[in-house]
Parts: sequence; structure tokens; C-alpha cells
Amino acid sequence: MLRADVAVVGGGPAGAAAAITLARAGRDVVLFDKARFPRDKCCGDGLTAAALRRYEHLGLRPEAVASWQPVTETWIRSPSGHTVGFPLPTGDGLFAAVARRRDLDSAFLDVARAAGVKVYDGHAVTEGSEHHDLVELAVDGVGPVVARYAVAADGMWSPLRKHLGAADEAGYLGEWHALRQYFTDVDQAAAHGLWVWFDADLLPGYAWSFPLPGGRANVGFGIHRRAGQPTHEMKGQWADLLERPHIRAVLGAHARPEGAAKAWPIPARIAATQLTAGRALFAGDAARATDTMTGEGIGQALETGELAARAIIAGGPHRPALVSERYRRQVRSGMVADDRLAAALSRTLAHRKGARAAVRLAGSSPWARRNFIRWMWEDYPRAALATPHRWRRGMLHGPGAYRDDFPG
Repeated sequence: MLRADVAVVGGGPAGAAAAITLARAGRDVVLFDKARFPRDKCCGDGLTAAALRRYEHLGLRPEAVASWQPVTETWIRSPSGHTVGFPLPTGDGLFAAVARRRDLDSAFLDVARAAGVKVYDGHAVTEGSEHHDLVELAVDGVGPVVARYAVAADGMWSPLRKHLGAADEAGYLGEWHALRQYFTDVDQAAAHGLWVWFDADLLPGYAWSFPLPGGRANVGFGIHRRAGQPTHEMKGQWADLLERPHIRAVLGAHARPEGAAKAWPIPARIAATQLTAGRALFAGDAARATDTMTGEGIGQALETGELAARAIIAGGPHRPALVSERYRRQVRSGMVADDRLAAALSRTLAHRKGARAAVRLAGSSPWARRNFIRWMWEDYPRAALATPHRWRRGMLHGPGAYRDDFPG
């Protein structure tokens, strides 16, 4: 039987962040994932300023990620065709980047290994149960595992949540649905700039092109899902989107697909999700932590993983109720407030006039462009001004991440 202080289920950003934080605090941590890394992960691959700062704090180095691509300019097109360029700050660190999840997650899991986490990738958790003073897991190829706590970072349909009897809505399909495809030989506009297209038929969703090294790009689109209804027509929509002149003009005449288009659901309902079950804490997609407005989830996954780990550290091995309450309180005091603001703004973007006005207002002056893009890229929390407990000096104009690596 394998014993540990904490068992983490899931090797993505949330699970690795939790494991690293716990291991550096002296806890004995084991991490399991059914996939063997490196593995592909459907994602837009964009990294916000918030995500970059957390990765830097947790020890990830850009040079360890083969497809790491800094971003310094974002272009946004409104439903009317009005296009605005938003330059990100330069000379004081990095505020946005793109990296393929296959490379990013594998490199971050190596950081966990270096921190002392015992990583068992390629080993699925098949059963889970909670007892008075521990959590017990059954793991393929490992056997029984017991730990004081478990962090479930195993996706929106978290198997561990089900094993522990904490599954919520039957047939849950997420709040967003997205599709992406990699392209190669893209034109300079797509190879170096990050593009967002608010086409009227996608609102409040959008299409994107995110640059990657070597003349490549992650190109895709995301749409809001109607409650309880599956999305069947995304492949047809995708073929239509790729033929639109404004998208073809950015990708260029020589752009060609690299691999198949892949679709995936995105959970974005952290305010209405059960975050704990006894000695288990849910993080990342298992906590439905994705940004309601953009569908971005890497920064949120890292944050939930760290918060879960800190709650376990603060509460100690014998006070699970305190650990659970601390985690729920920390999520409510910040992330839920951000989620509610994002949901309100998303309702504005759901209409052509609202999206058109938002883009024009954001691009109305150099001051507006500069401040909008830093807010969009989560340079500070979405609802920062409505949550005074998060205020700090320089919050709205602080430096980016990796200042020594990306000075300008």
C-alpha cells in the first residue's frame, strides 16, 4: 500500500500547481494521471499575465517549453468589421504568451518532479472513498493508495468526484464548446500577432488565431452552449469560418492545416459548483473554474490548485472541515467575484451592438487601448476594483512575468 500526505489526481496545470505548492511546504505528495506525458490537450494555448506570473512563481522556465511564443500585440475585430490593434507593454516583462499544451504541461510536470512529487503518469484512478481520517484510492498498476487529503484536478467530469458521491448535474455538458486546429505556413500577421474575431453569429463567443513558433498558429472558435443541448454543427461552422475573407486574409493563402480539428467542452460555473467533498478538494476544470467571458482556464486552474494546497497546509492533517471551509472561502472571495463580473460582461457581448460598442470604446484612445488589453489579459483580477481585499500598490500597472528573460 502506498501512503502519502496528499494524493493529487490529474497532472495538468491545477494538479501540478497543487502538488508543487504542497511538496515545497514539506508534504509527501503523489500525483496520478491516466495519460502518459507528453500528451495532447485541446486548448487555445493562450497564457494570460496571471497565468504567466503563477508559472514563474512555481518555477516553470520558458526555455523548457519547446513551443513557447511571446505575444506583444493583440488585434480584435468587431462584428461590423472595425479592427483595433492593442499593443501590450514592452520593456518590463511578459504579459501574454502562447504554448502548446503538449509541451507546456509536460514541462510543468517536470517541475513537480524536481520539487519532490512522486509522479505516476499512465496510471488511472479507478476507485476512491473517504474514511474518517483519510482518503483511499485504487490506482491501476499501483494498487491501493491512502492519503490524508486528495486534490481532484481530473477534468470537468472528474471521476474522483463521482467515486466520492459528489457528482452534481447528470448530463453536464459545460458552458462553452470550442474547436481548434493547428495551421502551418501562416502569413506574418498570424505568425506574430494574436487575433480575435467577434463575428456576429458566434456572439458572445469568438474565433481566434494564436501564434506559435515556426510559422504556425492555433486557430479555432468557441461558442456558448445552450443549457442541456449538445452542439453538433461545429465542424460545419468551422469550414465556413475558414472561408471568411477577414480570417483568410490573416492566415494567408499558403496556410495549411496540421492535423485534425478537435472540439472540446469547457466548464465555467465555479460559483455554482461543489468545491469539496470531505477530505477531497476539486480544482481546475473539476471545479468548473474557467473564465465565463473568454473560456480561458489555465490561469484559473493554477489559482485553484494553489488555493487548495494552501488550505491543506494551513489546516493540517486532522482538521478537514477547516481545510474545506478555508478553500471555499478563498475561492468565493476572489474567483467567484471575477466570475460574476465576467458573466455580466458576457451578456453585453452577446449582442452585435454591445460587441461593436465594446471594441470601439476599448480602442478609442491610447489610454483605453493600453488599459483594456491589460485587463483582458488578466494583468489583474477581473473584479479587482470590486474586491478591496485584493488591492495592492501598483496593481493596475505592475510589471509582467519573466522580467529578466523578456525585458523588452
